[in-house]
Amino acid sequence: MGLFDAIGIAGTGLTAERVRMDVTAENLANADTTKAANGQPYKRQDVVLAQIGSGGFGGALSGAIQASGAQPSAGVEVAGIVSDPTPDQQVYNPSSPEADAHGYVKMPNVSTVTEMTNLISEQQSYQSDVTAMQTAKSMFTSTIGLLK
Repeated sequence: MGLFDAIGIAGTGLTAERVRMDVTAENLANADTTKAANGQPYKRQDVVLAQIGSGGFGGALSGAIQASGAQPSAGVEVAGIVSDPTPDQQVYNPSSPEADAHGYVKMPNVSTVTEMTNLISEQQSYQSDVTAMQTAKSMFTSTIGLLK
């Protein structure tokens, strides 16, 4: 494991959390969009994350013990953005121009409470990655100071 791998791993986390926050913000912005580009209500989006490198902690530890040289890069990456399969909400609003013959309007499958909870979690994860980067930087600075 190289000297700057901790910063690289935390950086992948920052990138992934930023994408998650962007998607959550898009979900919140479209919580009342009854007609998207396809003519249907907006569909909630969700981010799928995947681990970079297949070794996990055990692989990194055994590689560090063996000091076998270059380790595969590690961290997290965005594997994709998928639509939530939850059905649309039906809201009774006969005065809406979007209402069907029975007075119901199809609304997006976005819950603002869920999205705000996700946003708080994503913000805390982002902050944790920032703290990890700052800690690694502090350790490197101390190490360089010892070598002087």
